[in-house]
This record gives sequence, C-alpha cells and structure tokens, in this order.
Amino acid sequence: MRKEYLQLDKIEGAIVELSNIHDARYGEIVEVEDERGDKKLGRVIKIENERVIIQVFGSTVGMSTHGTKVRFQGKPFEIPLSKDILGRTFNGVGKPIDGGGEIYSKETFNINGRPINPVAREYPRDYIQTGISSIDGLITLIRGQKLPIFSASGLPHNELAAQIVRYAKIKSKDGEKTNFCIVFAAMGVKHDEAHFFRDTFEKSHVLDRVVMYVNYADDPIMERIISPRCALTAAEYLAFEKNMHVLVIMTDITSYGEALREISSLREEVPSRRGYPGYLYSDLASLYERAGMLKNKEGSITLIPILTMPNDDITHPIPDLTGYITEGQIVLSRELYQKNIYPPINVLPSLSRLMKDGIGEGFTRKDHPDVANQLFSSYSKVQEVRALAQIIGEDDLSDNDKKYLEFGRQFEEVFITQGFNENRDILDTLNLGWEILKILPKEELDRLDSKLIEEYLGK
Repeated sequence: MRKEYLQLDKIEGAIVELSNIHDARYGEIVEVEDERGDKKLGRVIKIENERVIIQVFGSTVGMSTHGTKVRFQGKPFEIPLSKDILGRTFNGVGKPIDGGGEIYSKETFNINGRPINPVAREYPRDYIQTGISSIDGLITLIRGQKLPIFSASGLPHNELAAQIVRYAKIKSKDGEKTNFCIVFAAMGVKHDEAHFFRDTFEKSHVLDRVVMYVNYADDPIMERIISPRCALTAAEYLAFEKNMHVLVIMTDITSYGEALREISSLREEVPSRRGYPGYLYSDLASLYERAGMLKNKEGSITLIPILTMPNDDITHPIPDLTGYITEGQIVLSRELYQKNIYPPINVLPSLSRLMKDGIGEGFTRKDHPDVANQLFSSYSKVQEVRALAQIIGEDDLSDNDKKYLEFGRQFEEVFITQGFNENRDILDTLNLGWEILKILPKEELDRLDSKLIEEYLGK
C-alpha cells in the first residue's frame, strides 16, 4: 500500500526533507510529484527518528514545499528484466533511452541483488580471450574473476574497454562458448564518450550481445550510485536465470566513489580518508562480490571495473581498496603511453591471481606458464639494465646487457603494442613471446624448461 504525505519541511538542491514519518525504510523508493503533476523518483537516504531525507533523481527546480506530494512505495528499487535487454541501451535507473520501447516482464528484480553463499561458489577455471597479447599472455583473465583496470586521466582506458568488448570470447576445454554476452555500465561519462562506445560496438557488429547502462555526467548524482547495481542485476539475471556467460565492464569507478562521497556529505556523515565515507570498502565490495560462478549453474559473471587514479596515485583510497577486494589488477602506464605504445599496459605491477589455474595444458598451451614467467623475469631485468645505462651510458654495457635492452624494446614495441583493430589469438601471442625470447642467450632463459626450449627454439 502506498503512503502519501503532502507536507514537506524543506527542499534543497536534489534533497527533500519530511518529518513525523513513522514507517519509512532506508533505501525505499519514493515518487515525488510537484504541483504541475510532473513525477520523479527518489530514494530514502537517511532516517533520523521521525525525520526522513530523500534524494530525488533529477532537479527539484519549481517544486514547492506546499504543493509537492511524496508517495512511499514500500519497496526497494526494482527493474524489469527479460532476454530482450540484449542489444538495448538504458539510463542509470534502467529506463530505455534507445527508442526501442519499454521492457515488459512479469518479474521485477531488486537492484541490490541476492547475497551469494560462499559455499555455493564455483572456483573459476576457463580463461577469457580478450585478443590483447599483454592481457592474454601475462595477466590472463579467468571466467568468474574480478580483474580491475587501474588507469589515469588522459590514458586510453575507454579504447581498451571497447576493444575488450569487441573481441572477448570464452575458450575452454570444450571449445569456444557461444552463449556469451557483455553488460557495459558507464558512470559519469560525457555524451561524446557514450557515443564513442555505442558507435564502436555498432560498427563491430557486437551490439546485439551488449547491454548498456549509461549515466551521463549531467545526470543526477544518485543515478550514479544505482547504475552499476542495475547493470549487475541484469548480469545476474542473464547468468543465473538464462545460463549465459556475462562479462561486466564498469567505467569509471572513481566517478562512482565521488558520487558516494557527495551523498555521504548530504547525509552529514563523518568523513573518513580523503573525505570518502568510512564504508567505502564495504560499498565497493557489495559491487565486486556479485561476480563469480555458482555450483549447479552454467552461467558466470566476470567483472572488469575500470578506475582512474587521481594524480596517478595508486595509493588513493579507491584503487587501494579495490586491490584488496579483487583478484589482481591491470595497470596502465603514462610512461608507455608517452612512447606511443598502445595499449600502455605496465605488466610488472599488473597481476592476475587466478591466472595459474586457467592456463597451461588443456586450457591454453602447455608452454604458457613458463613463457609468461620468463617474459616477466626478463622484462624485470630490462628495468635494471636501463637504470645502469643511465649511469654509465649504453655503449659501456656488456653484450648481455645490450641484448636485454634490445629485448625490452622489442617486448614493448612488438609484444605489448598492437592496433585498436588487431585481434590476436592466444597461440599467436605465445608464438610472439617465443620470437622475442630468441633475442636473449639461451643460458639467460632460466625460467623455461629445457625440453620447451628445444621444442620451440631448436638446438
């Protein structure tokens, strides 16, 4: 039963305040109707004794404290879902914005999701091929994993996200999975960025397997909190109701964190580190932990959240806490980007903690773990040689060190660098790794089994 109250105490910005309310619930959805009959949704964000504060999804310009009606819906935010959402674009609160009409469904789903019992989780195994050598070869993405991309302002994380959406596919022992789709959530993006994503997906003929939730920079701040939850609810529906393998890409988590900080300030909460609320960790975990696989369910949710580090600071609260919750990270480098290397992935601080269980014989190729270890080890040595060359000069380096410098150049310019429209198979990536390792003397290949060296490099 909906409850209606006619008297408001205060309207300030997008905040509506009422008093003498006895039965409101935190997170409850409300309908706010002004004296002209225009309706907007809102959400209860604070309850203090009998005082209730509501965040309105939109502008409150023209609303009067005397002529505005507030109806409490008595339920959390829910969205209708069906398989027809594939190929569609929605706004931050799940309303269609592509002109394709409403989604009709007998069921509506709570955007806060259903908690997953840890005992019911399946351990991730099969890998997802992104078509990008540095990710597939060295930071392999596993189905059901949470693997964030740590970027910074001005770096091409949007292009990287679009490229992953275009070429990602699941490979397993049984072959390639065809029931694969992508849920894309954009938070606080400019209109031209949203157009770039949609245009790229359309030209690549992948739009029919992509669901987009777009919250623009000029949309209400509260929508930014809801849009990733709408996207993850759609992913859960496709994965666990329709048995699909879903890759969720969310950009930009920093915009989400800043929206959370602003709403926390409106609630008059005591700020924590750098002004963010003290519950930032648990709030981010409530998003990230919705990824995974369930026993007795064929579908899966793999999550790639993208965040921009303010001032390139990896110790900033958002990347710092994200690193604790997720299973590794892909770090983009401004130094590589300034060398015109795309994608500018810095492999040394990057990590995929589940990689070891989804590569090798039966998954990718038997030499994959050893090749990845050798490339990591050799590239790490390159950094030491470069530091030495800055002190004594490149001409005075030993022959071995000069080969490491050449290896470093080839690794960055041939292995890491690839075109935006270039899709590399995992076998091509591994063969390319062997080609670059040929630059080094065999005695330096101490992470490779001698049988593999003989098989792939010859005597």
